[in-house]
Amino acid sequence: MAEIRLTRTEARRFILYKQGLLGEYRFKGKNGVLDFIRQAGCIQFDPIDVCGRSPEIVLQSRVSGFTRAMLYELLYVDRKLLDYFDKNLAIMPVEDWVYFERERENHRKWERSHEEIRQVHDRIIAALSEKGPQCSADLDISQKVDWYWSETKLSRAALEHMYFSGELAIHHKGGKAASGKAGPDHAPGSWGNNKYYDLIENCIPEEILKAPDPYPDDFEHRKWRVLRRIGSLGLLWNRASDAWLGIPGLKAPERNDIFDRLLSEGSIRPVRVEEINRIFYCLAEDAQMADSCKGEVSGRERCEFIAPLDNMMWDRNLVKEIFDFDYKWEIYTPQSQRRYGYYVLPILYGDRLVGRIEMAYEKKERKLPVSNIWYEPGVRETRKLERGITSALKRFEAFNGS
Repeated sequence: MAEIRLTRTEARRFILYKQGLLGEYRFKGKNGVLDFIRQAGCIQFDPIDVCGRSPEIVLQSRVSGFTRAMLYELLYVDRKLLDYFDKNLAIMPVEDWVYFERERENHRKWERSHEEIRQVHDRIIAALSEKGPQCSADLDISQKVDWYWSETKLSRAALEHMYFSGELAIHHKGGKAASGKAGPDHAPGSWGNNKYYDLIENCIPEEILKAPDPYPDDFEHRKWRVLRRIGSLGLLWNRASDAWLGIPGLKAPERNDIFDRLLSEGSIRPVRVEEINRIFYCLAEDAQMADSCKGEVSGRERCEFIAPLDNMMWDRNLVKEIFDFDYKWEIYTPQSQRRYGYYVLPILYGDRLVGRIEMAYEKKERKLPVSNIWYEPGVRETRKLERGITSALKRFEAFNGS
């Protein structure tokens, strides 16, 4: 199959256009949130909220008019989206539940403290059936057991296991209200991290729960997930990468076989980027989009702040090669060893990552003070760039207050 040849500038434009980060906004409102997540397969979740949670920042940078309430409602009111594991803990379309039965089955077969969990299983089912959604504090089960990172209450371990294995879903996060609708104790836009669980049949339609696994063969399942990750980033290469995290059992030899099969089937196209020795790949259906990014591309230069766990940042070596931007999320780096700061976002301007920004939203004052901005070497601090960043900050402040 003929290679697609791109300059670095064209490769950047293709990735950014695919991501909805270049030119006019292609994704708008709640429907735009769904459209982007369906295109991406999933967005990675992280609960830390300094200036918005990572998935909210991902959507804010792409979806015109995005508010925090939109994501909450799609997850816990409309139930068009689902919390589950894909690229680590992730948010995905609810219809994608059917693809992850093998992960649920693995949890059913074995879990830490499995015997202790088994002993309280029926008690938890009865409590949920009688009282509705519950968090671990609602259950009078205080025994401590071994869990993934440390000891924890048996109630938490049991709820999480039953969620991992597909008996329960996260009904909502935050306060006590059990309806899933906005209320004074857990309003969309201010939702917390306390998880309330409910029986899976109360949260996911029966036709999805009863649908068969589309890929019962392990190789075909992993092939589907590799293809999904390529589409999620736009361009990806066949090498070790954080972009493959969360695909159990994917080793280099099988990954090579999967790329060979996808090429022979015509599902992907090889892409050669100038001055980079390695070959990249894109979805065959995106080849026309890649061609449209060649030559001069008109349109306004948007300025956006990119989330630390943004889909386009999943392979930071790739970002370094194509964008000439070396990014490390330093949240887990000891303070004395940080080059920048605790929660620092890349700044996108036009088709370049031009710098980094550190800011923390102050909820009481409803302000977004900026601690630092670091520009990349060679970036000219023009009035146009300053206006772009100022405009982005105003939108970002409004989003944080939404």
